[in-house]
Amino acid sequence: MDGLGRRLRASLKLKRGRGGPPQDGLGESVKEPERTQEHTLPSFAGGQHFFEYLVVVSLKKKRSGDDYEPTITYQFPKRENLLRGQQEEEERLLSAIPLFCFPDGNEWAPLTEYPRETFSFVLTNVDGSRKIGYCRRLLVCAAQKCPLLSKDSLFSIWLQNPGLLGSILDEVEKRHQISMAVIYPFMQGLREAAFPAPGKTVTLKSFIPDSGTEFISLTRPLDSHLEHVDFSSLLHCLSFEQIIQIFASAVLERKIIFLAEGLSTLSQCIHAAAALLYPFSWAHTYIPVVPEKLLDTVCCPTPFMVGVQMRFRKEVMDSPMEEEVLLVNLCEGTFLLSVGDEKDILPPKLQDDILDSLGRGIEELKTSEEINEHVSGPFVQFFVKTVGHYASYIKREANGQGHFQERSFYKALTSKTNRRFVKKFVKTQLFSLFIQEAEKSKNPPAGYFQQKILEYEEQKKHKKPREK
Repeated sequence: MDGLGRRLRASLKLKRGRGGPPQDGLGESVKEPERTQEHTLPSFAGGQHFFEYLVVVSLKKKRSGDDYEPTITYQFPKRENLLRGQQEEEERLLSAIPLFCFPDGNEWAPLTEYPRETFSFVLTNVDGSRKIGYCRRLLVCAAQKCPLLSKDSLFSIWLQNPGLLGSILDEVEKRHQISMAVIYPFMQGLREAAFPAPGKTVTLKSFIPDSGTEFISLTRPLDSHLEHVDFSSLLHCLSFEQIIQIFASAVLERKIIFLAEGLSTLSQCIHAAAALLYPFSWAHTYIPVVPEKLLDTVCCPTPFMVGVQMRFRKEVMDSPMEEEVLLVNLCEGTFLLSVGDEKDILPPKLQDDILDSLGRGIEELKTSEEINEHVSGPFVQFFVKTVGHYASYIKREANGQGHFQERSFYKALTSKTNRRFVKKFVKTQLFSLFIQEAEKSKNPPAGYFQQKILEYEEQKKHKKPREK
């Protein structure tokens, strides 16, 4: 198999126009840091870029025996084009990528058919920074025959939504089928293009032999909180009640393991589960698809959110796991392991509000965008009602440095059940990292969450206060 791998720095909506003739770590690092920050891609010589690397990872037969091993057979940009400071990081990165492109283990056999599959993985550096890879695997046929297994894996950011960067992967895949040489000018043009500000568009000119020139417009979304996500798989696999229990477990930073047959299903469901935490970010071990060699991750004593292929179910069940584990069987829509209190973590009234909102009008939704907004909204509203008043309890010094008044913050809640929940939630890293950023900022960050807070406060002004 070949794997086209690309890691991109932002999700972008893609529109197309034409001109001319007519014409698609070990990387999850050894160390689990105390506080994991989202990786910020560096600015290279030409400024910010859409991506860092595109690689093709192919399954090659070993010289001795009948086994296969994943090997990088193409890379952009080339090593000689990288700055000196990038090369050490590149060595670590490239040694991990093949393992995550083929997490299935070493049991490969000749294939004549293989469905296209897209999934993601996360590489965590020793400093806690994360790099997100998206992998598209394809069966590559030579001379109309497929005697061996061969896949293409493309890293892009958030491929599950076909309207986003997956479209760029389509462009690379199309060129890969023609010739590896045709990939270079497209990627070079993308790399040299100005990275657009939120809401802005950049247009690329692209030529394909025997096809002509295309103009590809990339528009960066104004708000990114749902651009990484497709909730459809999660809704297909689990009930609303189960999704709420997974959310509750994640909010208290427990250990969550997802089991599924397909790599795409694992990837989409774990991203969807993490997205429910917006505006908070999962700060612990996060591996959408765990390679066979890293299965002992499920024995980790610290919180994690991981996806494991169903073929390794027995190994997972036999592992000496720590307490507070939620093991989710996505194939059967069941919990194989649970703590038992998942239904009691959230305040009952707010939990009922989420359930009612999720069920209301879901059958009428048609597009992935509508589904995403419908599913995400009730969970955002949950945080608005429980912690949306946080900014009023950050007291600032003359120099602008803020100090969060934790006790006053949770005592401000009139509902006893809400207060009981928030007293636990403020002790998590989810909340701690969020409030640390708020303490540094003199004004609440503009964005979707702040917008919903303002709307909720406005609604309360027009309602008669009542005791809950």
